Amino acid sequence: MSFDQAIIKDESLRPAASTQLQEKMVRLKLAERPDRDRIQRVVDLADALLSEAETLARDKAFTEEATKLKPLDIVSGIDFYDEVQRFETHLIKMALTETGGNQAKAARLLGIKATTLNSKIKLFSIEVI
Repeated sequence: MSFDQAIIKDESLRPAASTQLQEKMVRLKLAERPDRDRIQRVVDLADALLSEAETLARDKAFTEEATKLKPLDIVSGIDFYDEVQRFETHLIKMALTETGGNQAKAARLLGIKATTLNSKIKLFSIEVI
């Protein structure tokens, strides 16, 4: 005998108990799919979309900055340390712009310590906004 058949059979014997059982089943079905789960999924989706938009904006900014870099003249030679300094300077400026000039956040974004970032800002004479 299935569960539904048992309910029907039970209804004929005790109509009040059957109604209570059906109400409990309805509550159980509602509990299985709470609205919060749907709302949470929408919130999670919005967070993921926002994160993706921020990543795309950073990638675009990095690409724009990369196109501004002067091409290397390999024939006449390359000063490795000057090129590294130029690259670091551009990265630091981008990180500071991204974080609104907050050096602690910029250091986290770059994956370096705040003291290291501060010393490079002073060493390369980078203007902090």
